[in-house]
Amino acid sequence: MSQIPDSGKLKQPIGDRDRVQGATQAAIVSVKYGNYQCPHCYKANRLIPQLQQRLENDLCYVFRHFPIPSLHPQSQRAAEAAEVTGEQGKFWEMHHILFEHQHALDDGFLVEYALNLGLNMPRFLWSFSERVYSNRVRADFLSGMEYGVTRKPTFFLNGLRLKDNWHLDTLLYEIENVKRSNS
Repeated sequence: MSQIPDSGKLKQPIGDRDRVQGATQAAIVSVKYGNYQCPHCYKANRLIPQLQQRLENDLCYVFRHFPIPSLHPQSQRAAEAAEVTGEQGKFWEMHHILFEHQHALDDGFLVEYALNLGLNMPRFLWSFSERVYSNRVRADFLSGMEYGVTRKPTFFLNGLRLKDNWHLDTLLYEIENVKRSNS
């Protein structure tokens, strides 16, 4: 795995709209563009807890939506459901549910998942049906396109886009390279 030079440099800083786990001042900031219906994103998502366990406070993880409805027809609505759930402080819970049930992402299932999370359902249903977060999800997608994201998942480590397949050992290797270059 190798880093792609400046053309793949992530210039957009972590902002208030981002979904973040960990301190934004961590030594390693990993931004992942992905979608809930993509099997490769599912596999990559399963690596994140392992990275968090190994790196502890040295890792900040950011997830940005990269739905491609032509390939994954429910990816846009699933991303919107995650954002609507985030209004009630349960983005990450829904995030994990969506990946674990990526073959059941029709609107009815998304509503069922929200209900199972104990959300305020009138509030969820209104925001979801009004598509309150469609522009927010689109903004993530467009930022990914701006930074050369063409496939998912795509990871950036401290602003540098990585390429190739995603395996725990290769991600840890790249993280160590980034740490050394920051020393």
